This record gives sequence, structure tokens and C-alpha cells, in this order.
Amino acid sequence: MKNILLGITGSIAAYKAAYLVRLFVKNDYNVKVIMTESATEFISPLTLSTLSKNKVFVEFSENGEWHSHVELGLWADIFLIAPATANTISKMNNGIADNLLLTTYLSARCPVIIAPAMDLDMWQHASTQNNVKQLKDVDVDVISVSKGELASGLIGEGRMAEPEDILLYVEDKFTQNKTLLGKKILITAGPTHEKLDPVRFIGNRSTGKMGIALAEECLGRGAEVTIVLGPVSIPVPSKARIINVESAEQMANAVFDNMSEQNIFIMAAAVADYTPQSISDVKIKKSDDDLSLKLKRTIDIAKVLGRKKSQNQIMIGFALETDSELLNAKEKLAKKNFDMIVLNSLNDKGAGFGHDTNKVTIISSKDNKISNYELKSKKKVAKDILDELQVILS
Repeated sequence: MKNILLGITGSIAAYKAAYLVRLFVKNDYNVKVIMTESATEFISPLTLSTLSKNKVFVEFSENGEWHSHVELGLWADIFLIAPATANTISKMNNGIADNLLLTTYLSARCPVIIAPAMDLDMWQHASTQNNVKQLKDVDVDVISVSKGELASGLIGEGRMAEPEDILLYVEDKFTQNKTLLGKKILITAGPTHEKLDPVRFIGNRSTGKMGIALAEECLGRGAEVTIVLGPVSIPVPSKARIINVESAEQMANAVFDNMSEQNIFIMAAAVADYTPQSISDVKIKKSDDDLSLKLKRTIDIAKVLGRKKSQNQIMIGFALETDSELLNAKEKLAKKNFDMIVLNSLNDKGAGFGHDTNKVTIISSKDNKISNYELKSKKKVAKDILDELQVILS
């Protein structure tokens, strides 16, 4: 788990820090907060302590306990100051250390990022611009301010970037080794819905979370990502190309139409194996009799893709099993010509559909290597899968 040290200074934009902390925690980062005294007038340390699940630091000492700025600087993987006022930016540039946040900045060995927030004229002032320039010269990352209505009522540049954009910036910073740069990756995600009539369908419990986590990780490593996405209700990454589909047939068509330009395929969707042989044009009415449905086999997208893909194209498959898990996964690996298969079992608590976590075993066809992983967030599972992919690519 990566450690983010969040510094908050005395700006009206400090209220956004609550949303920012919540986003970081939700995305599996460990967060500690340092506040200047003036920041506590805009948002309470109790709020941030509750959201971060960690003690919030304001003073050098409290109740006889010393808060070491050196230890905080060493703990952090990234030190983010958001919002960063003109006053704090000036002190950072001039080496002034008159509070815990600034002494921690001078002690930090990790990357430092600031998200400025101030009024239009303060932001445009030559002194501020000079301070920002000089901080950039010593490798402090500066997240661009936004343009809009400011607290003064003026409209212009000076607004702190939105929490969602700051999260993306931090994640990009963590994955600056763009190991998939130049690669085109197609990911299938979510369930398929096989239509019975205008209001009913056959489906499954897939939420698409694993596929979306993989897409985000691929984007973070520099890949160009296409997601062939079944019906889901979760946010999708804005940087990815999305092809929305409903049925297995539609998903197959989207995959085959786009296969020639791809370097890597990740088949994370839960595609229906069967679909109704006939679809009613009107709603099927309830009656006193039982209803029998005749189903036909859907196209096996992965099997067909495995036959068609070139020697230079890599395909990763998934196997969700309930019994003879490893044996079934190995058979699927060979049968469908996967380069790697990700096995998860419904017998493992917290794995499979509907969870934010997963517990996987990864099998590679390159050397028959079997890697077992503990239960962890799907975001972290995505990192493990792509780390294994890097071995295949190397």
C-alpha cells in the first residue's frame, strides 16, 4: 500500500481535502494529514482523522508527544500539498520552516506535489509565478490551477484542481515507468445480457470491477486501452475508448472488428454461454403453466480469438471455478490458446463477482509458472496481473 502525506494550508479550498482523502482511501492508499494552524479554521482535524483513519498532525508536539517531521517525510511515498496557498508556496521556495508542514517538506525525500489555490490576482502576480517556477526547477510537481468562479467573486485562474483530477495526477506519478507505452490493449469487461423479451434477459452477477481496474492500471502504464463493456453501473476511465455492448454476439462483433490493431487482449468479461433460441417481440405473459426456454450456444469469443490471433498478439483469460479449479484452469489455458490465465474460485471468501476484492492464481503458458496471491483489492490484483504480463513481454 502506497503512503500519501497530505498537507493542507489555509485556503477556502481546504474543504475539498475531505473529498480528496476519501478518494485516496477508497483507492487503497494509506493517508496521513498535516495541517497548518490556519487550515484548521476551514476544516476540522477530526473530520480528516475520521476519513483517513489516521491521526492528523498540526503542531510539533501535543500532550507531551513529539511529532517528528523527519519520520513523516521518510514515511511518505508522495507528499501532496493541496491546497497550497501563495504564502506556503513562497515559504517553500525560500526555505522558511515555521510550521510542521514546512519542516516536513524540507525533510521529505519523496516526490513533492502541490495543488495551488488562491485568488486570480495573487496567482498571476510575478512573485507567485516566480516562486512556482523555482519550485518546478527543484523538481516539485505543480498541478495546474483551474479556471472558474473564485471565492472573491472574480472569474479566472486560481481554483484548486478537483479531487478526481488530483487523484489521477498522483496515480500517474506512481506509475511513471510507462512500461506499456505504445501498446494497444483490448479489455472485455462486465456481464452480457441475453434478451428474452422487451423487458427480461438472462444475465450474471458480474459488476465489471475487475475489468475496469485492469483498464485503469493499463492506462497508468501508458497503454492505449479499448474496453468492450457489457451493461454495468460503475464509473469507467475517461481516457479509455469505450464500446458499449449488451449481448454476447455484440461483444464478439466488437472484439473481432477491433482485433487486428491490438497488441494484447484481456478477456475479463463474464460472457453468457447460452442465449435464447428465439426472442419474443412482446412481453411474455405469466400463465398457470410452467415456462420452458430453449437456449442455444453463444459464440466462444476467447476460443475463436485464440485461433485467430497472431504470434505477436498476447491474450490473457480468466477462469471462475467452483471445483477442480487448477485442473480446469490449465485445460482452459491450453484449449483457448491463452498466454496467461487468471484463476479465481467462488470457494474463496471475498473473490469473484460483486466484491471489491479478489483472490487469484495466475498461470503462465510460457513456463507453466503458477503464482498464488492473497486476497486483496481488485486494484492491487490488476497490478499483479500486469506485473505478470510484463514477464511475458520481457
